[in-house]
Amino acid sequence: MSETQQPTGRNGVRFLIVDEDASGQRLDNYLFKHLKGVPRTRLYRALRKGEIRVNKGRVRADYRLVAGDNVRIPPLRQPPTSELPKVPRYWLEQIEQRVVHEDGDLLVINKPSGLAVHGGSGLNYGLIECLRQMHPERRYLELVHRLDRDTSGLIMIACRPAVLRELHSQLREGKIDKRYLALAGGQWPRNCRLVDAPLEKNVLRSGERMVRVSREGKPSSTEFAVLERLEGATLLEARPITGRTHQIRVHAQHAGFPLLGDEKYNNDDSQELALRLGIGRLFLHAWRLGFSLPGSGRIELEAKLDPDLEKTLEKLRN
Repeated sequence: MSETQQPTGRNGVRFLIVDEDASGQRLDNYLFKHLKGVPRTRLYRALRKGEIRVNKGRVRADYRLVAGDNVRIPPLRQPPTSELPKVPRYWLEQIEQRVVHEDGDLLVINKPSGLAVHGGSGLNYGLIECLRQMHPERRYLELVHRLDRDTSGLIMIACRPAVLRELHSQLREGKIDKRYLALAGGQWPRNCRLVDAPLEKNVLRSGERMVRVSREGKPSSTEFAVLERLEGATLLEARPITGRTHQIRVHAQHAGFPLLGDEKYNNDDSQELALRLGIGRLFLHAWRLGFSLPGSGRIELEAKLDPDLEKTLEKLRN
């Protein structure tokens, strides 16, 4: 258990005592877990107004909890279970068939293209909601990292707070090896092995989020290696050194060779080739993952390309 709950007061206020599992976790992330369905804006407002307190004092959202902390939770409306999103059977069956690794500490899923990692931005559900519906017995399931909705491949879900903290530490220190297979339009130069270009997020008037190379952006680097030259395209292995939104896609476009099937970051040539090949999705797949877990040592996992992507390669080879 990640807390002990004290009896609710007359005014509906609850108090949660933090235990060792949740020690070190940010307060806002702790609240998101325990107050599912409460809008984030409401939670942050409750923190600013001092309605939520730790050890009777006001705290910031980024406060790191310590075992034994007493967290005051005011009465906040949470939707009943019936209001929570119901995930379609199709996605539940897909996820059930795509489990690559499973134990008491960690789940690793070969995420299908077209499924977001979590609900939001007009979506009622994503991968994490699928897993919580599939595994109600697991009290804790949290994403370790993210993949774009259109990207397929390996993604980690922590089953314990301590595992989440350990893997986040490895991500910050560059100890997790993530490699992607990507199909770029054109003949990628062999000497283009590193794209080092700062990236900046932008929101268009339409509300669509885009990322662009900009001097004002955050430092971003991706390593690329040519795996196979094909007719009008190049199969690449991409290794992101940093972990920015849409990083591989924008860096490929910046190098002059957009990924096929990318509707956001493309050019006329890549669009024409994707149309001719009948590509119906982004050709980007997280295929290899290497990390360490205490007691398990180094873990190396691989997820083969989905059949639709393999079919595209066969068309180009023939």
